[in-house]
Amino acid sequence: MKITKLILLTFAIALNTAFAQENKVNDNTHTVDKSYLELPQIQVIPIEDTKNDRQYELYVKLPEGYSENKDKKYPVLYFTDAMWHVEILSASTEYMLEDVILVGISWQKDINEDLKNEVGEHVSRFRDYSFRQSNKPDIQTKFQLGQANKHLDFIRNDVITYVENTYRTDPNSRTYFGYSMGGEFGAYILLSQPDTFNNYILGSPSIKNEVAHLTELNTKFGPFEASNRNSSLNANVFISHGSLEEEMVEPIEEFVKLLNDRRDDGLSVLKEVIDGNHGTAFPMTAVRSVTWLSSLMSHVSSDNHEVPFWGIPHLNNAYISPTPEDRKDGISVDTLSVDSNDQNAILNLSQDIFEGKHGSYDALLISHKNKLVFESYYKKGRINLPHGQASAVKAYTSLVLGRAIQMGYLSMEDLDKPLIGFLKDVDPEKIAKGAEKITLHKALTMHGGLNIDGDKWKEIEKDTVRLKGQGLVRTLLEQSGPITPESQTYLYGNFNPMLVMTVIDAVVPGTAERFIKRELLDKLGITEYKWSNHISGLPEAGWRASIMSRDMLKLGNLVLNKGKLNGEQLISAEYLAKATSGIVKPTQDWMPKDYRYGYFWYQTLVKVDDKSYDTTFAWGGGGQRVIVIDELDLTIVISGHDGEDKIMTQISEIIVPAFVNQ
Repeated sequence: MKITKLILLTFAIALNTAFAQENKVNDNTHTVDKSYLELPQIQVIPIEDTKNDRQYELYVKLPEGYSENKDKKYPVLYFTDAMWHVEILSASTEYMLEDVILVGISWQKDINEDLKNEVGEHVSRFRDYSFRQSNKPDIQTKFQLGQANKHLDFIRNDVITYVENTYRTDPNSRTYFGYSMGGEFGAYILLSQPDTFNNYILGSPSIKNEVAHLTELNTKFGPFEASNRNSSLNANVFISHGSLEEEMVEPIEEFVKLLNDRRDDGLSVLKEVIDGNHGTAFPMTAVRSVTWLSSLMSHVSSDNHEVPFWGIPHLNNAYISPTPEDRKDGISVDTLSVDSNDQNAILNLSQDIFEGKHGSYDALLISHKNKLVFESYYKKGRINLPHGQASAVKAYTSLVLGRAIQMGYLSMEDLDKPLIGFLKDVDPEKIAKGAEKITLHKALTMHGGLNIDGDKWKEIEKDTVRLKGQGLVRTLLEQSGPITPESQTYLYGNFNPMLVMTVIDAVVPGTAERFIKRELLDKLGITEYKWSNHISGLPEAGWRASIMSRDMLKLGNLVLNKGKLNGEQLISAEYLAKATSGIVKPTQDWMPKDYRYGYFWYQTLVKVDDKSYDTTFAWGGGGQRVIVIDELDLTIVISGHDGEDKIMTQISEIIVPAFVNQ
């Protein structure tokens, strides 16, 4: 019923808004002497711009339950052009974001009456929302353009101060909504004093001639430096334009590029194109942006639209729970029961992670004795959204191979047989000398020995027909130099995993893609995932897959339980023991010296006091880890998008010791 009402209200306001915003003030609006805003729960509060002696009004709407929930703090959505926007934002938030305080900022009330009568009650917006003076003296004299800095001071010093002193607000969750010139004003705030708000909604911003000046503001603010948190804009930005606003496309694209080129880890930007022109796109801009806003205020995403990972907004507040909820997803839950000092250390670590003190991470989950006892989400982390896995996919590919062995499509002895023996489409007469030295064991430990000219391979990759199916491995073997003991040294990359995936595809019934789904993911109840295909048409074996953090935990617990799931031996126990052992020593400089490598799984020792614990883990760039410590009955999952990825230190020093005596 709520949705139906919202659709009807949106349609009605669409007509009203299109008329108001395109025609501004029509004579028909003056057919009565006085008109007052009359909406339930709206308070109209006079407020003064104390520096400039100007009078405004705030339209404040408190959420239902505000007076009853006396310990609760609420996010605040501030918006300009209050008279135009209050109805649609009130409706949208009521149905999609109920627990938010709305604060609309009016136009100046005591502005020159002659100017108000000539132009309309909204005349002050031209002065307040613009940040450049006009080069036409008559226009400048009349409208006094370019006073956005003064209006921003008013909002920061008078409006926000009043709201936060009067109401129970969440200072980590302030949002600005502006449309048209209000969107232009929002862009100015973002690049001049970004800490004013945490989230910015810029609908059809009128920045057609302003990109150069926004670029100058960006330059003044300075570039992003990963080591300096103050260099980040620390903001979520939703920016949109109507599909029929052709003049908006280029400047908005330039502005989005300006923001993205900062490579600012604390900045999330989502651009959407809304059906309609400048007026008719407004209602859906409000609805879509409020939906977006709700997605950054909860660890449970309510947005069903396809949003790229880098467009996911950062959570305004961390979700940290030592008593995870039972989501009926096949994961048993319990309470974090460790020493109080250890529990406080884990809680403090989680808050530090949210604040970016250890890098950019999105989730941390802890399972003890096959029960999830701690769950937390930060930044782009959501409990119900798949997260990119990067090279952790290699470890999952290893589990797929272990499933094939358990089902009898391969044997442990096959691991040491020539890989080409499993591939019928490879002609032994045309491949590199020594190709028979490549075995599954060698490929799984990154010792395949392929040596291929990188530039030449880039050209070959364009021939998609040639690389289909086993054509990938055939071409690799044809283009490689001789396979020798000297070439079969540790070389990290994705060629070796694709050798393994090609063998899986060759020996299992049907296709590897179907086998992965039916025999691994479906068995574990993993249904919300993305697993991309390689140019060969086979599933990627080394990256480009996404699963939810809770599903990462399922894979970890499968390893913890030595391949068993609900009493069924899903993965060969013999294979798994070998896969998770330290078979070889990686040689990359970026890898810690105490790490060893099994079959696409890493192994190391974590020392607590005078004892070391054997630890195996899947590891993907950015901070994707599925960590298993058998002796402690412990599985730890972390996901992130961090460049340096040093979180393992905190895991080893804070989390692991907490479970030593449990």
